[in-house]
Amino acid sequence: MTTVTGPSAPAADPVQDASDPGRAEGLLGRRHRAATLGIVLVVTLMAFEAMAVATVMPVIARELDGLALYAWGFSATLIAGVPANVLAGGWVDRSGPSTPMLTGLAAFVAGLVIAGAAPDMWIFVAGRAVQGLGTGIAMVATYVLIARVYPDRLRPRVFAALSAAWVLPALIGPAIGGAAAERLGWRWVFLGLIPLVVPPTLMLVPAMRGLRRTVHSNGAKAGSRRRRQYLAAIAAALGAAVFLYGLDHPGWAVLPLIAAGLAGLAIGLPPLFPAGTLRMRRGLPSVVLVRALLSGSFFGTDVFIPLALTSLHGFTPTQAGLVLTVGALGWSAASQIQGRSKRSGAFYVRLGAALVTTGIATSTLVLQVTGWAAALTWIVGGAGMGFAIGSLSVLLLELSPEEEQGSNSSALQIADTLGSSLVVGVAGALVTAFGTDRLALGLGVAGSLFAAIAAVGIVAALRLEAKARTGAGTRIPLSGGSS
Repeated sequence: MTTVTGPSAPAADPVQDASDPGRAEGLLGRRHRAATLGIVLVVTLMAFEAMAVATVMPVIARELDGLALYAWGFSATLIAGVPANVLAGGWVDRSGPSTPMLTGLAAFVAGLVIAGAAPDMWIFVAGRAVQGLGTGIAMVATYVLIARVYPDRLRPRVFAALSAAWVLPALIGPAIGGAAAERLGWRWVFLGLIPLVVPPTLMLVPAMRGLRRTVHSNGAKAGSRRRRQYLAAIAAALGAAVFLYGLDHPGWAVLPLIAAGLAGLAIGLPPLFPAGTLRMRRGLPSVVLVRALLSGSFFGTDVFIPLALTSLHGFTPTQAGLVLTVGALGWSAASQIQGRSKRSGAFYVRLGAALVTTGIATSTLVLQVTGWAAALTWIVGGAGMGFAIGSLSVLLLELSPEEEQGSNSSALQIADTLGSSLVVGVAGALVTAFGTDRLALGLGVAGSLFAAIAAVGIVAALRLEAKARTGAGTRIPLSGGSS
């Protein structure tokens, strides 16, 4: 049971009250306008940063003499997000999304400053880790903000709008990032974003003011669970870092490190996910697992496409960014389709998993031969993510009791970040092991790994429907995009 407290807690939730005259408002209606614009602008900035960094990372690695830490430029951000996600999950459930959101944005800005001013690759990686802390906190707060502000019927459209927020970064992010690296220096990819964080922050402050917070009826039990999850998050993050460090330093001497890292992951992961996630249990556990598998395989491929294009086919950073742009546009277009469709979310997750697998496999093949053809194959992978990711987000909120929205959103973000960091780290170790002389072969092996992981996601996507309690053979239907 839960109680609603706070300075403006109403007797009945106006967002869910069918008699409320504002119920028919859309995303840009008076009630939702500030929240919608603020959320979309925050995601736009983070998307721009992600697209631009993926484009200029080869330049950064060369200038800072840090090719051996290439994968860490991405993995550090993702690993740091794990404890941030867990911290944010409990924090948001206790106090609402307002303070965590503002704290996350402040940490994101601090990370931009550190990365943009970094004198060497290790400092750059540290700055990326601070960015991960900020992003991890802000994204969990965003999910709960969506759950608290928007009625069920608008949530698919909100997540479609978040995918649409990738359109402008997809169009101009890689080009601007590449041009900045070539003409002004890569540091402006980070430092230039700092003043742009202010406008969405100012929009979100009034939108978050007075939002209710959910209080658990058994506060002691909830507090004990959060403490266990904090410890588990630290164990998982340290385990991932130690494991990836061991992979980056091959040899018999690091085998104990790799074993210790795997032990940390084995201890830390189960408490962070819904029970049965690693066993592909039906319902919410499989929703989280599919998210981890698709995110890991897709973003792993996305990270190494610019390296393949610039190293194997002589592309400039700007040209390599255009290929990523096409994939992001496919993502956005597919997300708009699923956001307005009446087909079930499970249908779009399965379709998306199949397209992601196809896009990764075909991109891996064509990159062995040519560069520009990867734009055509990568749009397939991007479309798959557009169909799947928004649907998975909606399904998670549908299957989550209100008092668990923060912790379950945290689990989904951890699935994103940890799945991506581990896959990218393993692939980076493979590519490094093959060396520059056999880079094409190393990238081919890494791509085959990504495709295999995505294929497992297809299997897990067949288990999204939760069995109803009233009948062992009955499954709970999962709603369509606009129903």
